[in-house]
Amino acid sequence: MAECSPPDVRVVLANTGRAFGRRWAFRGVTAQVRSGGVLAITGPNGSGKSTLLRVISGLLLPTTGTVDVVFGGVHCDAASRRALIGYAAPEAALYGELSGVENLKFFARLRGHRLCREDLAAALSQVGLLGRGRDRVADYSSGMRHRLKLAAAAICQPALLLLDEPGSNLDAEGLECARGLVERQRTRGITVLATNDPREAAWADEIVRLGGD
Repeated sequence: MAECSPPDVRVVLANTGRAFGRRWAFRGVTAQVRSGGVLAITGPNGSGKSTLLRVISGLLLPTTGTVDVVFGGVHCDAASRRALIGYAAPEAALYGELSGVENLKFFARLRGHRLCREDLAAALSQVGLLGRGRDRVADYSSGMRHRLKLAAAAICQPALLLLDEPGSNLDAEGLECARGLVERQRTRGITVLATNDPREAAWADEIVRLGGD
């Protein structure tokens, strides 16, 4: 798929909070990121990093404050913004009985995209899986599965890429693949990543710290 100039996309968090009953996952978050930018959400385990990603994606609504996602000058509600998003997280599911290539094709079709052989080869190469795309995902190591999740999140060139623990189960080579993916996303839109790894936080232009850090 040909690359083009990044779209005009912004994510604006204004005093955003999310509670579950009487327990706050986080609150009072204010930040802004726009096309070409990378925002890192950091904090210890249980500080609400993954929850904030879900609020940005529209999977959860904020309890207080607002989340505004603007694409091409249009303010996107929680439902419409999902078409703009690629999402990768350690708990995301892959289909073990399918090959890596078949998984990529499946997730692309869900987004209305059909991938040619060159698209698939490029996606696998970028995460260090070229030559393993025909293997069953059930036979992948945990690191290989996470690399495939990153490829699936980015393969349709989303305007908004959300990465939860992008370096999970990755060795040094895999972490470099993840960093490259984030850098390429600068030409496509925005990356928001959740991490407590300072190496990954260093990829960002701005950092939101949760949990009182």
